[in-house]
Amino acid sequence: MRTIKLFFVCMFFCTFAAFGFQNTQLDYNALYKIKDEGLNNSQVMDIAWNLTDRIGPRLTGSEGLKNAYDWTSGQFKEWGLSNVKVDPWGDFGRGWDVRKSYVAMTVPYYQAIIGIPKAWTPGTNGLISGEAVYVDAQSEADLAKFKGNLKGKIVLMPTSVEAKTTFEADAKRYTDEQLEGMTSERVSNSNSVFSQRRISDFRRAAQLRNAAYQMFKDEGVAMILNTTRGGGQGTFFTSNGSRNDPEALPEMEVAPEHYNRIVRLLSKGEKVMVEADTKTEFHESDEKGYNVLAEIPGQDPQLKDEVVMLGAHLDSWFAGTGATDNAAGSAVMMEAIRILKESGVPLRRTVRVALWSGEEQGLYGSRNYVQSEFMKNGQPNDNHAKLSAYYNMDNGTGAIRGIYLQGNEALRPIFKEWFSAFEDMGANTVTIRNTGGTDHQAFDGIGLPGFQFIQDPIDYGTRTHHTNMDLYERLQGADLRKNAIIVATMVMQTANMDEKLPRKPKVFETSRRR
Repeated sequence: MRTIKLFFVCMFFCTFAAFGFQNTQLDYNALYKIKDEGLNNSQVMDIAWNLTDRIGPRLTGSEGLKNAYDWTSGQFKEWGLSNVKVDPWGDFGRGWDVRKSYVAMTVPYYQAIIGIPKAWTPGTNGLISGEAVYVDAQSEADLAKFKGNLKGKIVLMPTSVEAKTTFEADAKRYTDEQLEGMTSERVSNSNSVFSQRRISDFRRAAQLRNAAYQMFKDEGVAMILNTTRGGGQGTFFTSNGSRNDPEALPEMEVAPEHYNRIVRLLSKGEKVMVEADTKTEFHESDEKGYNVLAEIPGQDPQLKDEVVMLGAHLDSWFAGTGATDNAAGSAVMMEAIRILKESGVPLRRTVRVALWSGEEQGLYGSRNYVQSEFMKNGQPNDNHAKLSAYYNMDNGTGAIRGIYLQGNEALRPIFKEWFSAFEDMGANTVTIRNTGGTDHQAFDGIGLPGFQFIQDPIDYGTRTHHTNMDLYERLQGADLRKNAIIVATMVMQTANMDEKLPRKPKVFETSRRR
């Protein structure tokens, strides 16, 4: 086998050279119509209400997400969009829902515990009661002293999570100085973000957790309690259980104050009893994952086959209603395409909106979509050349303050010009930096322009991201209305350029037999 590197530059240098001749100027007539519709007839909060309060949690494979497929696709049809479909992207596996969640400490006194079953774990099949045991193991060797003593017990393991009193507000907006700091390119003295020691510590902790979990199953533990990340003041974070372990144990994630109280009691020699009654349901009738897609067809005979995309992930976690993660993004992108349709602004290229699923488990929906839509046998197909850009929103409810260029320097003057219209909204920062963790990476990874916006953090990292407090009340209506206007404008401008947006050079590798 001989490996040949093919440079798929996507006409980068030609496009860059022709930049000065493109119609990148803002279309102020269209901008007026977009602002008028987005400010005076906004539906973004009604969309968000439907996705949160009415439909509820939307874990991939759950009944809630299936209801969201039906409702969002129905809205797209009602708005007069074309090619509306709930599109399967591949096999995801079993779905899962919580039907009942109760846990409390009963000895040394009664106290309800804030918690919920961990994703994809079984329920207790009725009320159980057991003695709590603190498995204080710092190594696999420490586990041995607990063998033979855990049957029917409710176990807890060491955690570094503390629920400290905070003296700063949970919610924040970026200052002008912080935004200015983002405009410089990061240059690190290290070749790696993670030190070898940090990687080694992470692997050691993972091995200990896996060994402990196997021992708990072998011993016949009744339930595991755990707490992850920060939280506090009634907030706890959720995480994945094993979706493919038929012998998984009942497991609950609880607020750190309640978890640490039990640990302190046990560490002081006090007896603690816990009771729980949980019910979860697995869904196996349809194990596929789906995306929701819809379009506004382009009007230019020469450009209508080219596409501009916008999107967000529709799936969420389940302890709350997935308001900031990511009903906020889905509502903004739905509102943006509604604005474009309702305002009647001309669109030379086709505009396609996508609501992804499986994002929380690994960007499954977007990654499978780009591989089937834009690639074939590891190489770009004809559709790859027809996409101008993809715009994504998935950093909470905060106002858009600018955009990440993902290293694409050729786009700086274009985006600077477009964002000049939103300086009075506080959005004019254009940074060369990359950002990760969401669906634009699926596009960027195959050489397509994919972008995520800079957003005010509000209380995303401190209070709502993957927590039981990710609820409708955390949404900032004024921010979401502004965001939809900005997104609609960016999409409109991209759709109406003479050429597609310039791309970064991309190297694709293929193998050829000699």
